[in-house]
Amino acid sequence: MKIKDALDKAKKIQSSSRNIKGQNIISSDNRNYLDLENINYTKTKKVKVSEELLRNKRILIGDVKDEISDEYKVLRTQVIQLMNKNNWSTLAISGPKEGCGKTLTSINLCISIARDVNQSVLLVDLDLRRPNIHNYFFTQEVLGISDYLVNKKNLDEILFNPGIERLVVLPGNKSIQNSSEMLSSPQVVQLVNELKNKYSNRLVIFDMPPLLSCDDMLAFTPYVDAFMLVVEDGVTLKQDLKRSVELLDTNKLLGIVLNKSKDSVGINQYY
Repeated sequence: MKIKDALDKAKKIQSSSRNIKGQNIISSDNRNYLDLENINYTKTKKVKVSEELLRNKRILIGDVKDEISDEYKVLRTQVIQLMNKNNWSTLAISGPKEGCGKTLTSINLCISIARDVNQSVLLVDLDLRRPNIHNYFFTQEVLGISDYLVNKKNLDEILFNPGIERLVVLPGNKSIQNSSEMLSSPQVVQLVNELKNKYSNRLVIFDMPPLLSCDDMLAFTPYVDAFMLVVEDGVTLKQDLKRSVELLDTNKLLGIVLNKSKDSVGINQYY
């Protein structure tokens, strides 16, 4: 894929922590789903997360109606429709380099997906070198995926529901040094297959390390259905985006999210 094609995709799927351009789209998927409106978490622990902490971390908790929340809905609908069209259930989110906002985008996208009553979602922190998802929900240390991979903890002890229906999180905590070897190990492959096949209508979204910072993302690509890149407006270099696209199988590239867009959109305007 040429850089022009990649940038064209960036225009189609755009998200921003300040402003995101898009078009309101209503999901028209007519497949039959289980009733997910009210889920009882019998094994997954349900935790009380501070709303103040979430707001301070720029997590969209749904108590404020704004353009950013609406645009995440646009991104959500595009993602769900493309995943369903290709019969995909696993999505890895990364960016060319650090600081592009991939983790915050992953979290807010998952929250938006969970608010679709026909869809459930599992967010997995697979940035084994620098796990960060847990820091958005907690101020204290919690069990994470490294405890499952290294210390043989049960998943039931680690998974949590943050009080948002249809959303489950598998956080990280401690860094794993041999991360690329771990990501291609039979243990992780088995875990991915288990997470993927447990529920037919669940999307599994993996927050991955930056693509150009290490080989972790490349080591994991055989085990995931699709990829999505997050780039930062005015910061991500053209050659870094081009190199990232060249490294990935473009047939599995769902799209490119333009984050931290500096363009403003009026309240009653859409593109």
